[in-house]
Amino acid sequence: MAHKDFWLNALKRLQPTIKKAHFITWFQNTSVIDKKENKLIIGVPTSFAKDWIVNKYTVKIEQAVKELDPTVSEIEFEVCSRLSDKGSNEGVNVKKLLVDSGDTKKVRKNRKSNEITVTKGITKEKIQSQLLNDRYQLDNFVIGVDNRLPHAAATAVSNTPGGIYNPFYIYGSVGLGKTHLVQAIGNEIIRNFPEMVVKYITAERFVTEVVEAIGKRHMHKFKEQYRNVDVFLIDDVQFFARKHSSQQEFFHTFNALYDNNKQIILTSDRPPSELDDLDDRLKSRFGMGMVVELLKPDFETRVAILKQKCTEFETLIDPEVLEFIANNVTDSVRGLEGVLRQAIAESELAQRVPTIKSVAEIIKKLNKAQEIIGYDIENKRNARIVKNSIDIMNIVAEYYDITVDDLIGKDRHKEIMMPRQICMYLIKNELGESYEKIGHGFGGRNHTTVMHACNKLSKQLKKDVRLVRDINSIKREMGL
Repeated sequence: MAHKDFWLNALKRLQPTIKKAHFITWFQNTSVIDKKENKLIIGVPTSFAKDWIVNKYTVKIEQAVKELDPTVSEIEFEVCSRLSDKGSNEGVNVKKLLVDSGDTKKVRKNRKSNEITVTKGITKEKIQSQLLNDRYQLDNFVIGVDNRLPHAAATAVSNTPGGIYNPFYIYGSVGLGKTHLVQAIGNEIIRNFPEMVVKYITAERFVTEVVEAIGKRHMHKFKEQYRNVDVFLIDDVQFFARKHSSQQEFFHTFNALYDNNKQIILTSDRPPSELDDLDDRLKSRFGMGMVVELLKPDFETRVAILKQKCTEFETLIDPEVLEFIANNVTDSVRGLEGVLRQAIAESELAQRVPTIKSVAEIIKKLNKAQEIIGYDIENKRNARIVKNSIDIMNIVAEYYDITVDDLIGKDRHKEIMMPRQICMYLIKNELGESYEKIGHGFGGRNHTTVMHACNKLSKQLKKDVRLVRDINSIKREMGL
C-alpha cells in the first residue's frame, strides 16, 4: 500500500474521534512520507501544526496506525513544507475526505431565498422554514465563567423545545454573541427534530413585513406564516419600541404560539423590565419564562474565543499575539473577531504573519483614543530603526524568542539554524555587508557558510509561503 493511501485509511479512522473544524485545521495536507523498518514518519506542513498534533493527537494516531499495521512501533513527525505547496498532491486533502465520507450535509435551498419549503401535517400545508447560518453552533460557542448558564439553558431548550424554558429570553450588550446563541439553538433543534418548522427573523424585519402586509392587505397570510411554526426565534426585540401596530401583532402571535406549546426565543440588548416604550403586557410575557444575561467575556474566555476563531478560519497565529488582542479588545466578541479578521487579511495580502506590532497598529487604527496595553507604538517605532547588523540580530532573536548568543553560537538545531540563516540573509540584503564581514560577526564563520545560507534562503523563499511571511514580518519590525 502506498504511503499516502495508508495515511488516508488512518485518517478515516481518526476523523470520527475529532471535531470537524479541528480535523480540517490540523490534518490538512499531512501525509506519511516514509517508513523505515518499524518507524513511520508522518509529514506535516508547519512546525506549529507539528507541535499541536504531537501534543493533542499522538495517542489517537498511534491507535489508528496500529490498527492498520501492527508492526509499527514508533511514529515520528517531521515538518515538510512542500506538502502545502500549490499543485502538490503529496498531502491528503481532508476536506475532500469529509465530502467523500458523507460528513458534509447538503441542504437544498430555493434560489434567491433563505428559506426551504416544508410539508406539514395531514393537510400537506406548505410552510417556510428558515435556513440559519450554519457557522453558529452550540459546539463552537465558547463557554466561559460568565456564560455557562445561558449555554446550559440554550442546550436544554434545544433538547426540549416548548418545554419548561418558554419563552427563552437572552439579553446583553452589542457583540457578545446573542445572535450566535439564538441561531445555534435553531440549528440544534433542526438537527434534533427535523420535522419541526423553525423560523428566525429580526424584529426590524418583522416590523417591515407588518407594514408591507397592511399596505397590501395580506394580514391573514402574514399571520399564518408565523402562527404555524414550531419554533420562533426573534432577534433584537428592543426594536419594537414605539411601533404600536407591530407590537400588537407580535403580542397576538406570541400568545398563539405560547398557547400551543411552541418554543419562543427572543434576544434584546436589555432585560424585559428596561424595554422602554414597549407595552407592559409584552414586557410581562417576555419575562415569564427563562431570562439569561450574556456578560462580557473575561481574559481567559477572550483568548479561548480567538483560538476558536483561528480554528474556524483555518489559520495559525502566535499565542502571544492572541493574548495581546485579548488584553486590548475587551468590550465584545464581535470586536475580537473584527481585529482578528483584519490581522489575517493584512497577513494574507502582505504575505507576513501577524505580530504584536502589526496588531497594535490595527487596534490603534480602529480606535485612536485607545491606550494600547503591552506595547508602546511610538517608542517602538523610534527604537526599531535599523542601523547595523546587531539591530537585525536583536529583532530576529526577539521574533523567534531566542537570544543573540544563540544566533552567534554553534547550535545546529533547526530552531536556531533557521533564524541564523534569516539573520545572515537580511544583513546581506538590507545592509549590503560582505560575506566575510557577516561571517566575522557570527563567531568568525567562513564566508562560504554565509554565502550558502543566503543562497539557501533565496531558494526557499520561492516556495515556502510561511518563510515569506516570517521575513516580511521581521522587515516590518525593522521599519521596512
